[in-house]
Amino acid sequence: MQRQGPVGSAAIRFRAAGVILLLAHLLLVSWLTLRPLDVVWVTAANLEPLAGIKADLAMGAVEAARRIGEGLLLLAPLGILLPMAGGRLTVSPLASLARTVAAGALLSLGIELLQTGVPGQVVDVDSLLLNTAGVALAHLVFVPAGRARLRRRQGRPAAGSTRQRHGAMLRDEASQGPTPTIPRVGIAP
Repeated sequence: MQRQGPVGSAAIRFRAAGVILLLAHLLLVSWLTLRPLDVVWVTAANLEPLAGIKADLAMGAVEAARRIGEGLLLLAPLGILLPMAGGRLTVSPLASLARTVAAGALLSLGIELLQTGVPGQVVDVDSLLLNTAGVALAHLVFVPAGRARLRRRQGRPAAGSTRQRHGAMLRDEASQGPTPTIPRVGIAP
């Protein structure tokens, strides 16, 4: 068992804060997107990609910016909170982006599918596209810089650095002794 020093307890607190903020954000998103709305009439579902964005742009720059901004910002915090809850500092930036964007897209798809049964809510494929783009943009803007800052703070090298490639053991990878073995037991006749 590895001992958790001051760095280990800080990492645990960081991950715990990420999980708590992630849950709070998901509760807020579900309240915003899955509550029934009292409306006189409802528009038809938009299943044609970019048709809703084109319609928003036809309404004027201010209205288009508001609607597109809402779509981008709804799930954008997931681009930061998912890696924060994962708590990894040395990970491939491309793999982290791919995992985060895939999780954001699946969550957005789940919300859109759940909206089919909610009165007053309409399914819109452009929401799926904008939500996923918002997750990707937030991840690209904040996560690599945040991880680099935390690695510098803890004195760890970056992912794929020369120290790791040449096989040198890091502080956290010290030998813990030989691997225990279990003697073989013969099979009964």
